[in-house]
Amino acid sequence: MEGKIQSGRNSGRGEKLHNSSKLFFSGVLILTITNLIVKAIGLMFKIPMNHIVGDDGMGYYNSAYTIYTFLYMISTAGLPTAVSIMVAESRAAGRIRQVKRVLHVSLALFFLIGVVGMLVMLLGAGPFSSLIGAANTKYCIMALAPTLFFICISSALRGYFQGYQSMFPTAVSQLIEAVCKLGVGITLALYAIRMEQPIYIVAAYAAVGLTIGAALGMMFLTFSKLFFKEKQYDAEYVAVSGIDDTVLPQRTLLKRLVIVALPITVSASVMSLTNLIDTAIVQQLLQSTGLTQEAATSLYGNYTSLAVPMFNLPPVLIYPISYSIVPLLSAAKKRGDHERCRLVMESSMRVSMLIGIPCGLGLATLSRPILSLFYRASSVELATPLLTLLAPSTAFICILSVTNAILQANGHERKPLISMLTGACVKIVTNFFLIQFIGMKGTPISTFLCYLTVTIMNLYFVHKHVGVMPKLSGLFGKPLLAGIACAAAAFFSYALLHGYIGDKIATFAAICLAALVYLVLIFLIRGVSGEDVKLLPKGERLYRLLHKMKLVK
Repeated sequence: MEGKIQSGRNSGRGEKLHNSSKLFFSGVLILTITNLIVKAIGLMFKIPMNHIVGDDGMGYYNSAYTIYTFLYMISTAGLPTAVSIMVAESRAAGRIRQVKRVLHVSLALFFLIGVVGMLVMLLGAGPFSSLIGAANTKYCIMALAPTLFFICISSALRGYFQGYQSMFPTAVSQLIEAVCKLGVGITLALYAIRMEQPIYIVAAYAAVGLTIGAALGMMFLTFSKLFFKEKQYDAEYVAVSGIDDTVLPQRTLLKRLVIVALPITVSASVMSLTNLIDTAIVQQLLQSTGLTQEAATSLYGNYTSLAVPMFNLPPVLIYPISYSIVPLLSAAKKRGDHERCRLVMESSMRVSMLIGIPCGLGLATLSRPILSLFYRASSVELATPLLTLLAPSTAFICILSVTNAILQANGHERKPLISMLTGACVKIVTNFFLIQFIGMKGTPISTFLCYLTVTIMNLYFVHKHVGVMPKLSGLFGKPLLAGIACAAAAFFSYALLHGYIGDKIATFAAICLAALVYLVLIFLIRGVSGEDVKLLPKGERLYRLLHKMKLVK
């Protein structure tokens, strides 16, 4: 009889692992597609906005957005992750009633934080604008202020759904925010132009689109929670762990929430703070060289509107993995499934490099033709060298995103904070000196040095405290070798084709050829394992196909 019971438990455990894996892969797929669409919409927003308000108007908008992002990070960066960890752990232990209490506590906390954050932006709009040397930015800051409140409530709900590995509500809410930012923002900006408003007011009207999108996204998440069927998701855990009616007091849950969230929040806020300091330092230093406030704002707006969005595109493919592995690892660790944890962590790091390295090198090689696909020639000339210098940092962004998630899921939330603080110091110091000598080019170089520092430290912490480290040849060597071949293919194919078939077609052809060269070479040199493939969206199906072709083991 005991043997039968044990067999039933093992069967239940196997079923649970299977279901969890299915949820993980489907979640990664949903978030990957969503993030790509959201980034595409973001580009679609910046292109007409750049034409409507010019570089100076985008300077006002992006300066305000940098301040908003910093306060957003302070308000929400760590709490959704903490909520997801606590929800996943409670579910794995069969404490279903406690899951609801975690949500209630987090909503109350987020509500308070959202109100405070909104008031800080409204009341501090003037001082913030003076800090960055662009007084008229205050109107954009005030327009963005209510967004903080709506995003805070949304973040609590997203953390709850993340703990259930249900990414659909999060994905749809992000799409709503992006579509409103594009549609409503552009419409309001055109209206302000027709009313002959100053450029800084036009930028503020555009910012209102993001606020409306955040409000509608929050409403969708609220309705999703009302109709969410938790019992269907909890059944697999209850079948193995049983039901534990133990519910920790609200004060204990709040303390746990803050302890987990605080290091994550601070580490994320550090990088946002450095970007905020960037905004102030760059514009102030440019003005000290003789440029007017408007000219400095315009130059900085060119960098943040053209180079930075392109730089942020490749990591979109990695963020869903980082986002999804936190509850997966937390639940697996709670069950004592260490082998599962190790496989997921090692593969996620390898996948980050398999994507990040070729994307960074390819983007640096084709920076001018890629920017020319979306922006006018005068802006492209200024942004091209900046993107070329910034693009290689893509690889570091990808892997530090994954290593941050690994450290957080394993209870080492403070380690990324140490890395980020060190990286921030490197960025501020190098930025200050480099801009003095080489102008705006110093900013992307300092960013590279910053993320390189953070990556090295994160890998050290993962190796020392988690005990996981893929072979360096597989992690860096093989992707770098194939990535260099990819960049070379992109360079020579574009150089040969653009004079015959036009720049745009030549750019797409060069990207496709470079991607093909990379894929062929990375499989030939055995740079991809079966576990790496399984971690990708639809990875199980792709693995079976590649295994039949004897390209992976």
